[in-house]
Amino acid sequence: MGRQIAIVEDEISIARNYCDALSRHGYQVAHYSSRPEALAAFQQQLPELAIIDVGLGDEVEGGFDLCRELRSMAPELPIIFLTARDDEFDVISGLRLGADDYLTKDIGQVHMLARITALFRRVDALRQPATTSEQVVQRGKLALNLDRMSVHWDDNPIDLTVTELWIVHALARHPGHVKNRQQLMDAANVVLDDNTITSHIKRIRKKFTRFDPDFDAIQTAYGMGYRWVSND
Repeated sequence: MGRQIAIVEDEISIARNYCDALSRHGYQVAHYSSRPEALAAFQQQLPELAIIDVGLGDEVEGGFDLCRELRSMAPELPIIFLTARDDEFDVISGLRLGADDYLTKDIGQVHMLARITALFRRVDALRQPATTSEQVVQRGKLALNLDRMSVHWDDNPIDLTVTELWIVHALARHPGHVKNRQQLMDAANVVLDDNTITSHIKRIRKKFTRFDPDFDAIQTAYGMGYRWVSND
């Protein structure tokens, strides 16, 4: 049986096109046309991937609200926004809420399917057995376990999305080494622009500083990228 994808989209014709395209590629697809309908279904059973529009019926930002609710229910669930709203503020808002990707509806089906495949590939890679050195990264207060998809800072659990987990892993594996944006995209197996990478880094830092206001392990190398600085 194919992987379960939920599409939350209030425009029926558009939703039908997405459902048909994904079904042809072997996915099991469920469609919900409103935030309450989707939330009720997710409370019963979570999909393996949620694709959400930002505007849902009368709820101008219903998709953002649903993403926030989903993140509280399942911190690691892959989430993609697929929307006509391409304003930079909306993109950044979606990523700050924890989406793994933000696509606009003018994207071709082939490109969209490639992004979905890449996201599932990252999830699978996290769940596959790895060597001990790759599976567990211990850097001072940081404890990252790929096998368990878990990150702790000074024994406090840090809820990271799939994309955020890969970015932290890429940085922390080689402390002091600067990773440019392309290298971080390659590590996360995702295609993002510079602003999106920056948004992910800001969100990651914010999650760590909730537990440690002095957190400064992720440093910016201006004009180059980012590095992990470990005090161990």
